[in-house]
Amino acid sequence: MAEQCAICGCVLHRTRGTYACATVEGRSHATKHHFIAERFFGRSSNRPGTKTEGIFNHSPWGHEGEFGIFCYECHEELLHHPVLLQEDFKLFVDLVQIRGLSEKEKTADRSKIAGRVALLHEVIVLGLKNWQKEEVERVKSMVTTSREWPRQVYRKGISTSA
Repeated sequence: MAEQCAICGCVLHRTRGTYACATVEGRSHATKHHFIAERFFGRSSNRPGTKTEGIFNHSPWGHEGEFGIFCYECHEELLHHPVLLQEDFKLFVDLVQIRGLSEKEKTADRSKIAGRVALLHEVIVLGLKNWQKEEVERVKSMVTTSREWPRQVYRKGISTSA
């Protein structure tokens, strides 16, 4: 079975020299994405063996080192570059302040940035769960309506044939 992108489901490939090319092949090239950035633990895949101070000593979510396989498009253009508008930032800043995670000056303690990372994850999860629930309800209502529509029309004596 062909390898597929974990988000869009497209068939992936690993043809040498095509990664990130402005072609269908480049957009569908397989790429690995860590669910929790390695840099949060002081590691870098760009500089193997180099260790810096991480934000976390261990994963607060229990998924350290786990990754998914995505197409270039979903990985680089969707996951790495989410659209966050000014009004979105204002809402997030309010949450940061409410949680006491803002900073006047940086210190050696990285717990505030760790808190902001965790908060952003909470926001995303809550948004996804709520949106998924609303979408399921919307689709259920569309399916119910489309199943009942011919019967409702027939009962009213309206012809559905062309």
